[in-house]
Order: sequence, then structure tokens, then C-alpha cells
Amino acid sequence: MKDIPTVLTIAGSDSGGGAGIQADLKTFLALNVFGYTAVTSVTAQNTMGIYGIYELPGNFVYRQIEAAAQDTGIDAAKTGMLSNTDIVVNVAKAVRYFKIKNLVVDPVIRAKDGSSLLKDDALETFVAEIVPLALVITPNIHEAEILTGAEVKSVNDMEQSAEKISKLGAEVVVVKGGHLPKDGKVVDVGYINGKFEYLEYPYIETRNTHGIGCTLSAGIAANLAKGYDALTSIRFARDYVQGALQNELKVGRGWGPLNHGWIWQK
Repeated sequence: MKDIPTVLTIAGSDSGGGAGIQADLKTFLALNVFGYTAVTSVTAQNTMGIYGIYELPGNFVYRQIEAAAQDTGIDAAKTGMLSNTDIVVNVAKAVRYFKIKNLVVDPVIRAKDGSSLLKDDALETFVAEIVPLALVITPNIHEAEILTGAEVKSVNDMEQSAEKISKLGAEVVVVKGGHLPKDGKVVDVGYINGKFEYLEYPYIETRNTHGIGCTLSAGIAANLAKGYDALTSIRFARDYVQGALQNELKVGRGWGPLNHGWIWQK
């Protein structure tokens, strides 16, 4: 019995509060869904960088997912930082065993400061085990390059990457264009049912972007849990992210977090 949709985030903890589990829970609250968590890794970080990572055992990550699934059930889920092969394998096993639908995969591979968030020897397993389970996958430009092995320098390249990634098994692909602003605009390229969709937004010049990928994927999962279709869920989530960028907060001396609470302030 429940009065609200339930969404599970399977991701790392950010002690700086801007990304990972913390960003996901803020997004869930803002979009009026209830958030469960399965913590994969604990990081020591702030707006200036990551100073340490402690990875949890894969079987304990599985137990966290099991606890959420066996209580109220899970209407949607998202993955973020999965760290290593052990965690990847256990997350995939849990998603399959508990028949978790509406899975949004944020392929977190490297942090802004260059820190590795998915070990190199885990990438092949991630592609084989996690990507085919995704209803939606949300790579940025750099992640798309790693997943496809091809450079992404234009919208046309983004289209080709989206199509290639769909062939890895993900049902819907969104290649984010935040690292390729042009003429004051950003274009995200979606690939759904063999068709391209384009999400165009004004480019916001700001350093307060920490957690933007986590927030978008969490927002998509939240909207899927409410019963929206994939494209509507993506558009609503992207609108929320845009508002968080436009109504920026200034926190810290480095890459500051998004303003997840802007929706209440407005």
C-alpha cells in the first residue's frame, strides 16, 4: 500500500551534497515521488574534487535493492555510479530478479575532475549487463564517445552515437549536448523508436552544474514512475534541470551544485 510513486536510485554518495544519491533524493522530493536508495560507493568530495572513494561489496548493494523491492515495490529506478564489476553484476542480477521496470541508466564513467567512477575493466560488463536493461540511457558527449569509440563533435555525431548506443540494447537514448553549446543554445538528441527527437534550450553560462547528469536521470525516473511515457518524462525532467540552472545557487569554491529547490522558490 502506498500513496505516492516509489523510485529507487542505485548510485554513489556525494559528501558534497551536489551529485549522486543526494542529488537524486532532492530531485525525487521536488518532483513528488518517494525515493529509495541503494548506495554503491561512498565518496569524500566537495565542489573542488574527489578525494577518496570507498566501494561497497556488490552483494550488499544487492541487499539494499532487495529491501526496497520487497516492501512497496519499485515504480522506476535509476543507476548512477556503479564503480566496479562486482557491483555491476549484482545490480544487473537484482534488476532482473525483482523485475524492475522503467530503468534509467546514467552511464557515470568519469567525474569533472577526471576521477574514474567506473573502473576500466568493468566497462565491458556494464555494456553487456546494464545497458540492455535500460528503458532510457543518458550519456553526455564524453560518455557517448567511450560507449561508441567515436568522436562526438556535432549534432550529427550525436545522432550517430545515439543510434549506435541503441544497438547495445537500450530502448531510448538521450545524448546530452551540454558540452557542445552553439549560438547560445544546447541541443540534446533523443533516439526513440527509430526516430530522432531534439530538445533545445538556452545555454546557461555557469559553474554551478555539479550533479546535472544525476538530476536529469533522476527526474526522468520520477516522471516514468508517475506514468508518463519516455519522451514526456525526458522533456519534463529537462525542463526541471533548466530551471535549476537558471535559478542558480552559489555554494563552494569549485563546481557548485544545482538549485534543486528552485521549483518551490518559484
